[in-house]
Amino acid sequence: MRILLKLVIDCDPDAAWRALHSPRAVAELYGPLLDLEPMVPGTLPTSWSPGDDVPVALTALGKVPAGEQLIHVSEREVDEPAGKVRIFRDSGIPLTGPLASLDVWDHQMAVSPAPGEPGRTLWRDRLVIGGPTAPILWPVLWSAWQWRGARIKALAPTWAHDPETATAPASDSVI
Repeated sequence: MRILLKLVIDCDPDAAWRALHSPRAVAELYGPLLDLEPMVPGTLPTSWSPGDDVPVALTALGKVPAGEQLIHVSEREVDEPAGKVRIFRDSGIPLTGPLASLDVWDHQMAVSPAPGEPGRTLWRDRLVIGGPTAPILWPVLWSAWQWRGARIKALAPTWAHDPETATAPASDSVI
């Protein structure tokens, strides 16, 4: 079963790519509904890297344990007619909690320049789940992905490495 998002967001593809590699930025996408913390203190990297296997604990609404998940990171690039597409993949698996009944978890996020919109990013997000409870969990995850999409759109402008600042007006005085 699949859940898909396709959004144009207000940041450049490099900023979106950096955000995908930031555990804190990714955690903000689910906030305040869900938070992730490393199962072993001090093991959450400041930036995800290909080959990372990081077990995290999920907490709902800041208090309710929601299970544990292994995040396994890989990435690749694809050349498409419209330009380079960078794909970040989490092929880990839920370890405990309600999602542990799934035996397939494949989450891929792709970023590329938005066609005809300089400085903006086309964000494609695909979650594939499988297992006997997938049909039951799909509506819950679909709802969570709609929340996630809204958060991506809201947070994307904050991902700029060098945010635009207002230009100070020119002054006629000499210092």
